[in-house]
Amino acid sequence: MTEAAGRTPADGPEVPPQVAVAPGRSALGPAVARFDRWADIALERARGDAIADTVMTTATALGDFSLIWHIVNVSRGLTRARRADQVPVLALALGAESLIVNQGLKRLFRRPRPTVEGDPRFPVRRPLTSSFPSGHASAAAFTAVLLTTWDGKRSAPLWWGLGATVAASRAYVRIHHASDVVAGMATGAALGLGARAVLRRTGIAAATPALTGP
Repeated sequence: MTEAAGRTPADGPEVPPQVAVAPGRSALGPAVARFDRWADIALERARGDAIADTVMTTATALGDFSLIWHIVNVSRGLTRARRADQVPVLALALGAESLIVNQGLKRLFRRPRPTVEGDPRFPVRRPLTSSFPSGHASAAAFTAVLLTTWDGKRSAPLWWGLGATVAASRAYVRIHHASDVVAGMATGAALGLGARAVLRRTGIAAATPALTGP
């Protein structure tokens, strides 16, 4: 990639010549830029692997509009009657979380995404919002907090593992910076803890007794 294509020496690692790097992508400072550069170099070693590409592009597509979490939500409600009251609660909570992140925080930062049109190796939806923080990552962590609360500590590897995959996929396909993903996970976890406190205080959609960990 040449500087004429939108890359400066401080922007990051070499990327395929067909990828146009977005200007101003390191606007959060040199320390963040170094972290993003390090993460992108590490991810580039995995890009091109058929299995990794399939997993990550599928995960990022399922994360659009929190689709995967709505599927999980409805599936949980259908498989156990005692979870049915949690379905509308999680659906509404996800809607509120999305508004806070996508219509609130993103408008404050307005960070450009790492590429102008995305990486052509990964045909994924091009979002209309700005880059920081990652909405996919935030929704993933938010949902993982609530599902782990409801299903118990033993469910944590499942929900957090699934959430981490969806979150990491955003940096993998170059729709987000790695720092966007980290900030998104932190934001979602904080919002999830806040939502959990509200639900516990109000007694709405309590944890399923048979599934709650010690």
